[in-house]
Amino acid sequence: MARIGKKPVPLPSGVTVDIKKNAVTVKGPKGELAREFSPDISITLDDGSVVVERPSDLRHHKALHGLTRALINNMVTGVSQGFERELEIVGVGYRAIVEGKNLVLNVGYSHPVIFEGSDEISYEVDRTGRQVFVRGINNEIVGEIAARIRRTRPPEPYKGKGIRYKGEYVRRKAGKAGAS
Repeated sequence: MARIGKKPVPLPSGVTVDIKKNAVTVKGPKGELAREFSPDISITLDDGSVVVERPSDLRHHKALHGLTRALINNMVTGVSQGFERELEIVGVGYRAIVEGKNLVLNVGYSHPVIFEGSDEISYEVDRTGRQVFVRGINNEIVGEIAARIRRTRPPEPYKGKGIRYKGEYVRRKAGKAGAS
């Protein structure tokens, strides 16, 4: 992690960073994110980039160094470009629709599964109802919501039905051999 922490975080045009003690606020065209970091790590603004430095080479400080830099980089990326996770729905009769801000999944249960929308998260579904896009500026929240959606019906190994990430490989099993 020490090599990650040494790299400065470049700021794209339209993104401003405000640093007060151990709190960092990043504003950009897509929104605003704020976060507090460990007081052991020093965060400074230098020539259009954010520089993160650690006080010593202790294991704890090395870990915090890389973590802090990565989190600030994710904040800058989020307010400038945003984050997206794509999910695929596989199965006969399985589909998703967006009603207002909410995502409604019909994935083989006796009732539809509803995921509430918010200001931080937006959902989009393609025409077929088989691909779901989860978008937002906070990488942690986007990833967590995508994981919760996948958890409603994880892909099963026999027929491959369920909700999976785009490009995820599901190992298939043979099932019963049958009488020979």
